[in-house]
Amino acid sequence: MAQPLDADMFDPMCPSGALPFQIGDKWTGMVVLCLEHGRRRFSEIRVPLRAITPKVLTQTLRAMERDGLVTRTAYDENPPRVEYELTVLGRSLLTLIDAARAWSRQHLPELLEARAAHETGR
Repeated sequence: MAQPLDADMFDPMCPSGALPFQIGDKWTGMVVLCLEHGRRRFSEIRVPLRAITPKVLTQTLRAMERDGLVTRTAYDENPPRVEYELTVLGRSLLTLIDAARAWSRQHLPELLEARAAHETGR
């Protein structure tokens, strides 16, 4: 069974938008991390991604399914139940995400300092 998602999985103070690289759209990398430990329902993915709207999450998951990064399994139940899971291709993104996290731990202060200096014309 997959581990429960922590509501604080993504620190709201984390400047991930400041990084000079991105996987997919704004949310794809974070959805990959939400699915790292196994299948999740739509509502379970939304817990740690508090800032995402249902519409944007739906669009992101559809794009990820189209690209072969996730599988969507619909169960014939009442109420309907749908689960998302990373494919082998989707899981391969975890290596890239880990590398990006390591890079940012090491270089983010320098990056932010350079941007601040550029904005002030130094």
